[in-house]
Amino acid sequence: MAYYVTTPIYYVNAEPHLGHAYTTIAADILARHMRQRGEDVFFLTGTDEHGEPVAQAAERLGVTPRELADRNAPRFREMVARVGATNDFFIRTSDEQHVAAVQEILQRVHDRGHVYMGLYEGWYCPRCADFKTEGELLDGRCPIHKIELARESEENYFFRLSAFQEPLERLYSERPGWVLPESRYNEARSFIDQGLSDVSLSRSSLTWGVPVPWDADHVFYVWFDALLNYYTALTYAREGEDLTERFWPATVHVMAKDILKFHAVIWPALLMAADLPVPERLFIHGYLLMEEEKMSKSLGNVIDPFEAIDVFGVDALRFYLFREVAFGGDGSVSPEGFETRYTTELANEYGNLASRTLAMVARYRDGAVPDAAPQADLAADFDGLAERVCERLDAVDVSGALEEIWRRVRRLNQWIQETAPWRLAKDPEAGEQLDAVLYEVVEGMRVISILLHPFMPDATARLLAAIGAEDHSVAAARFGGEPLGSVADLQPLFPRVEREAQPAA
Repeated sequence: MAYYVTTPIYYVNAEPHLGHAYTTIAADILARHMRQRGEDVFFLTGTDEHGEPVAQAAERLGVTPRELADRNAPRFREMVARVGATNDFFIRTSDEQHVAAVQEILQRVHDRGHVYMGLYEGWYCPRCADFKTEGELLDGRCPIHKIELARESEENYFFRLSAFQEPLERLYSERPGWVLPESRYNEARSFIDQGLSDVSLSRSSLTWGVPVPWDADHVFYVWFDALLNYYTALTYAREGEDLTERFWPATVHVMAKDILKFHAVIWPALLMAADLPVPERLFIHGYLLMEEEKMSKSLGNVIDPFEAIDVFGVDALRFYLFREVAFGGDGSVSPEGFETRYTTELANEYGNLASRTLAMVARYRDGAVPDAAPQADLAADFDGLAERVCERLDAVDVSGALEEIWRRVRRLNQWIQETAPWRLAKDPEAGEQLDAVLYEVVEGMRVISILLHPFMPDATARLLAAIGAEDHSVAAARFGGEPLGSVADLQPLFPRVEREAQPAA
C-alpha cells in the first residue's frame, strides 16, 4: 500500500526553529513506522519561497528575495537532516519544475471557469500573507502576529471558492475523519457553514511569485502556489519518473493549526476545481508554547533545536516533543521540562533498563540470553501491543502510540524489581526461573525497541544491535517471537548530562 506523508513547506523569511522541527519529526515518525510495516512510503518536506513575507524580509536585509531564499533554504535542509528526518524529497517552490506545474494546473482551473477578475478590499497581514475578516481581528490587529493591519484594495484574479460550498459540505459529511483531531474538524466545518466567499488568486502589486500564464502583470497569490507543492513534487521528485499515480492522493498532511483554513477549505476546493482527488486526511497539531505564547519568528520567542541536539542528542529531542505535549493540542515546553524527561525517563527508565539487563545477562549467563519460555503474566502485558501502536499511528496519535510503548518500558522495570534476578542468581535451585526472567526482559526490550525505533532511531538501533535483533519490522514486534543469542557491550544510551549544560528545549 502507498503511504504519502507531508509537512507544510516552511517560509524562508527566517531561520528554522523548534516548531519546524516538531512538525518534521512527527511526519518522520509516521514515515519510519509505515516503512517498518512494509508500506511503499513517500515523505515530503521543503520550503515556501514566494510571496510578501519573503519579499519584505529580503527588503529589510537589503538582498533580493531569491538571495534570501538561497540563503535560508539550505538551513531548513540542515534542520531536516539534523532531526533525523528520512524525507524522500525536499521541494523548493522556486524549483523550475514546480513553477511550471503550478502554471499548468492553475491554467486548467482558469479554463474550467473557476477564475475571474475582481476588486479585493480587506485587512491584510503581510506576515500571514492572508486577508483577515473583521471577525478575525483583535483590536484591529492580526490574531497571530499581533501587528496592526492596513486596509488594502487591489484588482486581482479571484478563485470561485463559493462555488464549492456544497461539495465541501458533502466532503465533510461523508468523511468525518477527514480532518483530525475532531476539534479541528469542527472548526473547519464551522468556517464552511458560515458561507464561503471567493478568494484572491493573484497579486498585481508583487513580482516575487509564480507568474500568471494568462496575464503577465500578475503573480499567483503565494498560498495557491504553496498548496500545490504536495501534488507538483510527485511530478519531478525522481528524475525521469512521475510518481503521481503511485502516491496521489496524499495519505496525510501534517501541519499546525494556524494554516487550517487554507488546507481544510481552500485546498480541497482547489483540487476539485482542477478535477484532482483530495487528500485522505489532514492532521492539525497545536502550538508549542513558551511562557504561554506560541513560538514565532516574528514574536522573537523561538528555540533553536540544534542547541538541544548538541547537548542531549537528537533522540532526546524527538522523544521529548511528543512525550511532553500531547500531539494535536497546545503545550508548553521548557529547558527544565526537557532535562527532567531526559533524566527520569530516557536515562533512568529506558537507558538504565538496557544497561542493567545486559549487565545481568553478562554476569549470570556469560552474555548468552537463555532460551526460555516467558511467564504468562508478563507476556499478557505485551499482547496486542504492536496492533495498538499501529492503530494509534494510523490515527496520527503520535503521543498516544508513544505512551502505549512507554507503559511497557515501565512494566519491564517493575518486573525486574518483582522478580529480583540478583536474588535468584544466589539460589542454586532457581536457575530455570532466572533463565526465564533474563529472557523475558531482553525479549521485552527487543519488542519495545522495535516499536520505539521511529521515535528514537539511534538509541534503539544501538540496543537492538547489542542484543542481536536484526529484524526491525513491526511484524517482528511480537513478544516471544524469536530466539535470542548473545548480548554485546553497550555504552550508556542516555549518559548523564552536567546540569550546567542547559538544553534549548
